[in-house]
Amino acid sequence: MIGRLTGILLEKNPPQITLDVAGVGYEIDVPMSTFYNLPAAGEQVILHTHLAVREDAHQLFGFATEAERAAFRQLLKISGIGARTALAVLSGLSVAELSQAVAAQEPGRLTMIPGIGKKTAERLLLELRDRMKGIVAVAPAAAVSSSNDILNALLALGYNEREAQAALKALPADVSVSDGIRLALKSLSKA
Repeated sequence: MIGRLTGILLEKNPPQITLDVAGVGYEIDVPMSTFYNLPAAGEQVILHTHLAVREDAHQLFGFATEAERAAFRQLLKISGIGARTALAVLSGLSVAELSQAVAAQEPGRLTMIPGIGKKTAERLLLELRDRMKGIVAVAPAAAVSSSNDILNALLALGYNEREAQAALKALPADVSVSDGIRLALKSLSKA
């Protein structure tokens, strides 16, 4: 089993990357949450990995954090959820957002992900209810509220969802709304 890889990033073609590890190029599928946080080609990368062995293929999946990999593995345990759907879920929601959606039993957050319908979202929420508890602690309500306020402000200013989410991830956890907006705008202006 390949559990972790450290190497030089050769190529980035969403959702796949190529990682050179001691002269061997590994093709790795990553969720977009990991993809957006990768450095430029030629830089060193450390990924937590999951190797899926099927009759017709061996697929390697990479994740920036252990929590992402654990969530991916929990999603794979659900009947009817394959690797592509699990990657789509983690591309559409962070692990913390997925945990919050499961804790609050909000199928609407999952149905915004391409390929997830209402019935699948409800089944995911039901089956993940007990499984997600050990993966990540749900953020306090105040932190969730302030991050939602910052996100809404960035969207109102004309930034797209991806840009706003990327700026939110770079903010400290305990930032106030006004400081968060200021810091997010500063980071977005550098991009």
